[in-house]
Amino acid sequence: MAAPTPTARVTPAGIMLEDGYQSLVTIAADTNIDFWEKTSQPPGLDGGEPIPITTMHNVLYRTFVARELITLTPISFTAAYDPAVYDQILAVLNVHTTITVSFSDGSTIAFYGYLQKFEAAALVEGTQPEATITIVPTNYDPVNHVEAGPVVTSVTGT
Repeated sequence: MAAPTPTARVTPAGIMLEDGYQSLVTIAADTNIDFWEKTSQPPGLDGGEPIPITTMHNVLYRTFVARELITLTPISFTAAYDPAVYDQILAVLNVHTTITVSFSDGSTIAFYGYLQKFEAAALVEGTQPEATITIVPTNYDPVNHVEAGPVVTSVTGT
């Protein structure tokens, strides 16, 4: 194989998000759950740790290859909440369902996952009560029992 050849960066064709406001998280198992998103971290994509393939035949460099499988990383967000949300959280905690993250431009990413954690922050006079909510993508269709990756729906122009 030949040595790597430098390549030039091409200007992206899409339209970047210009503001972090507004992103919303929908849990299909309860679409009007009593929390109000304040900050959010959408899912990421993780190719995993490199696989070392160094042998005694290497003379200068440790060598690696990429993994084949991809992880959709957990999402987390902070939210204001109604104390009644505790009953709603108990009803959807660990329930395999569709999760949708809606971006400010109207784009969405939908995936299978479950609400893993609802962690209320300390209640402090003079501040709005908040909780951190964590959702874990599963990439698994529980009805058809098959692998199912995220579905990204872009708006026109992106």
